[in-house]
Amino acid sequence: MSILLVEKADGVATITMNRPEAMNALSRALRAGLAAAIRQVNADPEVRVVILTGAGQRAFTAGLDLKELGSDASALGAANATEVDINPVKAIESCEKPVIGAINGVAITGGFELALACDVLIASENARFADTHGRVGIMPGWGLSQKLSRVIGVYRAKELSLSGNFLDAQTAERWGLVNRVVPADELMTTARRLALDMASMDPVMQRGLKKLIDDGYALPFGEAMALEARVSKAHNTAVRPDDVEKRRSAVLERGRTQK
Repeated sequence: MSILLVEKADGVATITMNRPEAMNALSRALRAGLAAAIRQVNADPEVRVVILTGAGQRAFTAGLDLKELGSDASALGAANATEVDINPVKAIESCEKPVIGAINGVAITGGFELALACDVLIASENARFADTHGRVGIMPGWGLSQKLSRVIGVYRAKELSLSGNFLDAQTAERWGLVNRVVPADELMTTARRLALDMASMDPVMQRGLKKLIDDGYALPFGEAMALEARVSKAHNTAVRPDDVEKRRSAVLERGRTQK
């Protein structure tokens, strides 16, 4: 049985971590396979959008395989983000295409970090999030200590990281961690519907928008506004009025029919 499943259809690649018996724990083999799969779909011109999920309803991923870490001292490099070539978080962060995290169950520690690397999070009602780095005795190395506070606020981030407590899906939605929560049997349908909407956008425009948002998010506000001004000027001066007119009717029609 493959520990990673990749399906492609209609411009959407669905990547499934497939170790349900181990709560989809990120073994070295799974990390390597996932990082490689992300790079492959990023390079595939037929793929416009990526969905990342876990097999079963128990776990998106429980994070790094602690049994593996506990049996091999050299494996702790994974927690320190030293495995650049097989680091799935770095692969997602480098992906030019939107990555939708379909969070089907628990996302714990390294799994939480993997979820935070995605561009959009759709959560099943079974989803729960926890940062147990402090409980395990390992410092986060995939970005959680910095990303989480920027997403939900520093006080809430400290509450989670300094307690190791679980956050349920409904609270995660209320705190702005996930885009929406849906019934478990509607998770993949919802994620795929959004993926198809994204896949219908011009891919060059989409890549540019994603990069602008990500690059700006990493800067202080004033610098981010200056970045937008530079990018906007460079792009928009090359746009012809007739190109806008050609797209206008399609935009209006989509607005009338979208529910």
